[in-house]
Amino acid sequence: MRVRLGTFSAAILTFGMLMLGVRAADAQLPPMSSIMMDAATGQILYAQNADQPRYPASLTKLMTLYMLFEALRDHSITLNQLMPVSVHAASVEPVKLGVAPGGRISVEEAILAMVTLSANDAATTAGEFLAGGDETRFGALMTLKAHTLGMDDTVFRNASGLPDPAQVTTAHDVAILARRLIQDFPEDYHYFSTPSFLFHGRVIFNHDNLLKSYPGADGMKTGYTNAAGHNLVTSALRGGVRLIGVVMAAPSNGYRDRQMAGMLNAGFSTELGPATALAAASAAAAARLAQAKAGTGPVVPVEATLPDGQRQVGSEVGLAARTVPNWSLDLGSYRSKGDAYRALHIGVKTAGGGVMHLAAARVRSHLRWHAWIAEVSPARARSTCSAMNHYGRTCVAVRPYNSREIAER
Repeated sequence: MRVRLGTFSAAILTFGMLMLGVRAADAQLPPMSSIMMDAATGQILYAQNADQPRYPASLTKLMTLYMLFEALRDHSITLNQLMPVSVHAASVEPVKLGVAPGGRISVEEAILAMVTLSANDAATTAGEFLAGGDETRFGALMTLKAHTLGMDDTVFRNASGLPDPAQVTTAHDVAILARRLIQDFPEDYHYFSTPSFLFHGRVIFNHDNLLKSYPGADGMKTGYTNAAGHNLVTSALRGGVRLIGVVMAAPSNGYRDRQMAGMLNAGFSTELGPATALAAASAAAAARLAQAKAGTGPVVPVEATLPDGQRQVGSEVGLAARTVPNWSLDLGSYRSKGDAYRALHIGVKTAGGGVMHLAAARVRSHLRWHAWIAEVSPARARSTCSAMNHYGRTCVAVRPYNSREIAER
């Protein structure tokens, strides 16, 4: 496992020191496990106790959901198909939908109940349904599937994550599962960001706090038992980069959420790094210089210097050029030209106009596409970045260089 610890911010070390203090007073839980993974490549960016056995608690439901999504993909079940709720499924505690024995829930209701409420009766019903009424058999099927996905240190015993001393996993294995859910079922991933759903006249809310508090977070799952501690898997997208974080055996929900936010912040800083940062001054100067060279023409030649001295050269589209120099929007760097174009079009639509700039840069042997928009009013630049940041998109409002500064370049 390749771990890049040196490039992570001091926030991670601070969290680690805090963790030691908490653990001294909390002898019942093992040391907290955590891991940060690049969803596109599978590269491990950070890991701490990531291969040590931990109880998954309701993170188990990620595998139950994987197997439901797989059955849907294979057309062996449908979203509207009704599943019978057995006496056993109806009796599981403590968190559940509360469907009486003999009742039925649809496959989609079970999915929504698992990702929002983490309903144990919904998970048990799904497991029994997929395994011919036998949850023990479903546990064996889950374990087999886990091993085929590369989760070599995982054993499942039930569909819900209710306590079982033999049901164990690792933070690393959970990250593998999260990544496979994203990659294998992109059409179903949207379920993980469901804020609430209506079940039999009752509104059931998602209790994953980071979906509301962390810009860019759009899934996945919480989990808790006394023996497991507070667990969390989060996937977040910024600047065309998706990261997956796992925290297990945290002492509280709040501590778990802060640890996750710190890891994600450090992870995005590492991944987007110098390429994100066509620094504000450089972006502004390059945009002004490009505008001066190109006038109102549709093609804008761009040449700029990254903060570490690397050169960046390219030429791309101009849109709605204006005659008065104004502010710019730095939209960050992306791994593909298509992602950069999408960011530009979202930025222009949000800002209500502007001149789009796109340039290619090679950073650490990888090609990155840097996007920014020139000719935006100061008020519109601030409001646009505020709106884009709220939804997890990279945007920095950059003040213009004056004409003398442009001439000097």
